[in-house]
Amino acid sequence: MNDMLIASFLDYLRFEKVSSEQTVSAYEVDLNQFKAFVKSIDEEVSLLQVDADWIRQWQMSLLEKKDAPATVNRKLSSLRSFYKFLRIREKIKVDPMQKIASVKQQKKLPVFLRESEMDRLLDDVNFSEDYFGCRDQLILETFYMTGMRLAELVGLRLKDVDVDQCVVRVIGKRNKQRLIPFGDELKNLFQNYLKMRKNSFEELTTDFLFLNKNGDQISRSDVQLMVKRYLSKVVTLRQKSPHVLRHTFATAMLNGNASLSAVKELLGHASLSATEIYTHVSFEEMKKVYKQAHPRA
Repeated sequence: MNDMLIASFLDYLRFEKVSSEQTVSAYEVDLNQFKAFVKSIDEEVSLLQVDADWIRQWQMSLLEKKDAPATVNRKLSSLRSFYKFLRIREKIKVDPMQKIASVKQQKKLPVFLRESEMDRLLDDVNFSEDYFGCRDQLILETFYMTGMRLAELVGLRLKDVDVDQCVVRVIGKRNKQRLIPFGDELKNLFQNYLKMRKNSFEELTTDFLFLNKNGDQISRSDVQLMVKRYLSKVVTLRQKSPHVLRHTFATAMLNGNASLSAVKELLGHASLSATEIYTHVSFEEMKKVYKQAHPRA
C-alpha cells in the first residue's frame, strides 16, 4: 500500500507537475526514509493513517541525528507535498502536515567572490587555446554574467543562445523559461566558442551547447570539478562551486544598483524572499568598506 501511494505521487510529479528527475528522486528518498521510520515502529501502520504525532517523532529523530535544520525542513516539505496530493486525491480527510511547523534556522549569507577576485579569475588566469580552454572560460563567464544555475547551464542547447540579440533562453525549475540578456564581452566569447566547437569535433550528434571530450553533453560533475579547479587559483574559500558564481552575479548586480525585482527575474526565483538574502550581502560589503575607510569607525 505505502509503495503504491509513493509511486502514484512520484508519477504525479513527473507527468502533471513536470518536475525534473532530480526533484523526483529527492522526494522519493525523503518519502522512503519516512516510510522506513514508520515501519520501524509499527509495521502495520499505513502512511494514510499517519497523524501529526508520527511526523513530529520523525522530525525529532532527524534532529537528534544532527541533521541540519535546512535538511529537516526539506524533508518536511516533501511530506507536505505528498500529503497535499493525498488530500486532493481524497485518500485522506485530514492533512497531518497542517499542524507541523518548520524548524527555525539561521539564514547563512551566500558565499561570493569580490570584483577584484573575479577580475583575477577572468583576466589573469591562463586558459588553454584549444576547445577545452575556450569552453571553460565561456562557462565561467556565463555563470558570472547571467547568474544561471548549474543544471540550467548544462542543459543549454545551441538554439537557446541568440548571439545577434545578446540573449540566452534558460529553462529553469518546473520547466519555467526566462530570457537573460548579456553584453558584448560574452557575445564575443560565444562567437569564438561556437566556431571552436564546430571545428574541434569531426562529427557531432548532439545540439547541447557545452560538450565533453567525447563530443557529448557535459555532465554536472565535470562542470563542478572544472569550476573548483579554476576558483582554487584565485580564492581560498572553502566553497568553490558554480553556485558561488551565481551568488557573485546577484551581489554584483545589487551593488550596481539593480532593483531587487530585476535580480529576482534574472535568477529565476519564485518570490522576492528568495532574493532578499543578497541585500544582506551588499550591506555587509558596505559595512566593511566603511570600517576600513572611516577614521571613526
